[in-house]
Amino acid sequence: MRPTLDEISQRLRERMPEAQFDIDDDSHRHAGHAGAAGGAGHYRLQIVSPRFAGLSTVARHRLVYDCFGDWMPHRIHALSIVARSPDEGA
Repeated sequence: MRPTLDEISQRLRERMPEAQFDIDDDSHRHAGHAGAAGGAGHYRLQIVSPRFAGLSTVARHRLVYDCFGDWMPHRIHALSIVARSPDEGA
């Protein structure tokens, strides 16, 4: 069963308390998709954190994926991420 937006937000606040983020549930756009068949969700995340300064896109995404590794792929099937440092803007 896919996590709620509140569960995702809580986990981000616990593991990246300095981050500002916006998360959207895009699961309804993937109805009938193989990944949605098992109940896993599709999400879009925009996140700004000072931890991302000087890191590559891949390194930034790894930090985010580390927050949800135990939920993937059974609760979260897809996570679209836009990760920026504060000096890069929102």
